[in-house]
Amino acid sequence: MEFKQIKPKKIYEEVADALYEAIKKGQFKCGEKLASVQQLADNFQVSRSAIREALTALKAKGLIELKQGEGTFVKTFHPEEVVFSFPQAVLMNKKDVMNLLEVRRMIETGTAKAASRNRTEQDLIGMEAALEKMQEANGGEELGETADLEFHLAVAKATNNALLVNLLMNVSELMQETMKETRRIWLYSRQTTMAQLYNEHLLIYQAIFHQEEEKAVSAMHQHLENVESILIKYFAKEEKVT
Repeated sequence: MEFKQIKPKKIYEEVADALYEAIKKGQFKCGEKLASVQQLADNFQVSRSAIREALTALKAKGLIELKQGEGTFVKTFHPEEVVFSFPQAVLMNKKDVMNLLEVRRMIETGTAKAASRNRTEQDLIGMEAALEKMQEANGGEELGETADLEFHLAVAKATNNALLVNLLMNVSELMQETMKETRRIWLYSRQTTMAQLYNEHLLIYQAIFHQEEEKAVSAMHQHLENVESILIKYFAKEEKVT
């Protein structure tokens, strides 16, 4: 049996690892200024060039930031800056779309539950505004799609979890891209379908309004199950055509 040769770590990599562990353990707080290059070199008993390389590596990972004339600081975490990268080539077939819907169902049922528990009056106003837009869409494809997304994001915001909002935003954007690739399906092209979608969203809102967590979960799950059913019918229709 052959084993891959283990390469010894360079000095700057060991320094970077040590600083990373310190940041992870909270020994350095967000926004805290690190010691100067010279002080760090003295503490680690290494050269200043090794410290500079270590700091460059940590900066590339987004852990620290260098402010001109001020020094080096542990970067403050902002959930809205986190980007969940999805390959652009994904979602070109039925399996990928179904996988995305499964992910969305997992996220949004939990979102509905947390929103029921944490929502404020302002959050409810945001959901109500989206519902009004949905009614005004009256079969209008683009407006209906926008209102739908706004409602789901309003529910996410009601969780008071900024990271969850950003994650849902990424998934929703990917879902929108899917809908473009499938010629927007026919989800928003019929008024009867729009009426059904409005009622499903209204049930979610009412459960969140009354802070009925399990009802909110059930209503969200049922809504996304129906979306999935419509998509499956679309794919079946396309397969017959082709």
